[in-house]
Amino acid sequence: MFSTLKQIFAPTNKDLRKRIRFTLVALTIFIVGTAIRIPGTQDVTSNLGFLELMNSMGGGALKRFSIFALGVMPYISATIVMQLLQEIVPSVQEMSKQGHVGRQKINQISRFLGLLFAFIEGYAFSFLFLGNTANPGQYLYISTVLTAGTAFLLWLGDQVTQKGIGNGLSLIIMAGIIATLPQMFIDAFNGLVVFDTAQTITLGIIKFIGFVLIYFLIVIGVIYVEQAERRIPIQYANKSTSAYGQAASFMPIKVNAAGVIPVIFASSLISIPGIIAQIINKEGFTLFVQKYLTYTTPVGFFIFAIFIYLFGYFYTFMYLKPEDFSKNLQESGGYIPGIRPGEETKKYLGKILARLTILGGTFLVVISGLPIIFSNISNLPTTVSIGGTGLLIVVGVALETYKQLEGSLLSRNYKKGYKRR
Repeated sequence: MFSTLKQIFAPTNKDLRKRIRFTLVALTIFIVGTAIRIPGTQDVTSNLGFLELMNSMGGGALKRFSIFALGVMPYISATIVMQLLQEIVPSVQEMSKQGHVGRQKINQISRFLGLLFAFIEGYAFSFLFLGNTANPGQYLYISTVLTAGTAFLLWLGDQVTQKGIGNGLSLIIMAGIIATLPQMFIDAFNGLVVFDTAQTITLGIIKFIGFVLIYFLIVIGVIYVEQAERRIPIQYANKSTSAYGQAASFMPIKVNAAGVIPVIFASSLISIPGIIAQIINKEGFTLFVQKYLTYTTPVGFFIFAIFIYLFGYFYTFMYLKPEDFSKNLQESGGYIPGIRPGEETKKYLGKILARLTILGGTFLVVISGLPIIFSNISNLPTTVSIGGTGLLIVVGVALETYKQLEGSLLSRNYKKGYKRR
């Protein structure tokens, strides 16, 4: 890591530093925008509940009801919907097979669909948070502002991707989550350290240090799992790895191949009863939802965990298709040692993916459950938590950005060495 930083500040890498500066400026614009409240509105004082995940991804913008309150989540939801449609709708599936042109068409449709989702969500949130205090024109105005905020963030993310470092939209989500961390540690310190006597102050500081250590141990654990992979050896009929001492080829499969997608799906699905309960405003149904269909309750969290496993299994097999991989491997003259090409390879890969999905799903359930367990055993404010989906997103995006930065430096060094020859 230190060698990478040293190369970044080398005199020959001025353009790379320019890209990094552009990325930082763009993320600063996003953070400033999260503090700009929509004219005529106030901070949301009610408990966000199932919307807390969206609030944390947006740097607290939803709680402030700012112009970036929706963030890029509507576009993320639209992208997931388009990925599902590729497996269901033949025309979308055919479009995905058209290479770069097809991907551009799908991306364009995802953007329009994301803006439509943003407008619908903006109208729902304006009605949810303002109630009957506003008129239809105000609801429409707020919805339009929120949709424009999402559109601007999509444009800003594209600019970061083209002129900066890493994936712009992922970095925006990561920046929003990181922006809430300083306040979380401040709240944790204020909640643990009581300025009464010397003994209580010392005990509080020890507790705060323990909190920080546990937090960073969880971060290390998340990094370890995110980097963990199962390597399946691949042998090619026209190559001999042993004859020339070459390293054997392999196909890496991440333990958590689905990433945070199952958690986002599960959170969205389990939040539907809560939205319906607030709309119909029936006391009996609201109490039922709060008791059984909220993921902070034992029954609700069990349903939430089942959704994570189901979506994890579905998304992993949709993203890493054993049948397609088996077919491509056979066409390229490759095979897995000890496994016959064709149907046996497909079954073998399916069995490995199923086992890894169980491990990845368990990891996601544990990470998602840590904030709930922590809030039940501690008296700290709700803004203070350990683990959670936000931490998983930050670690994943940070690792991916670092790999891209490292790869850019390696390619530059390779080109320099090639020119010298």
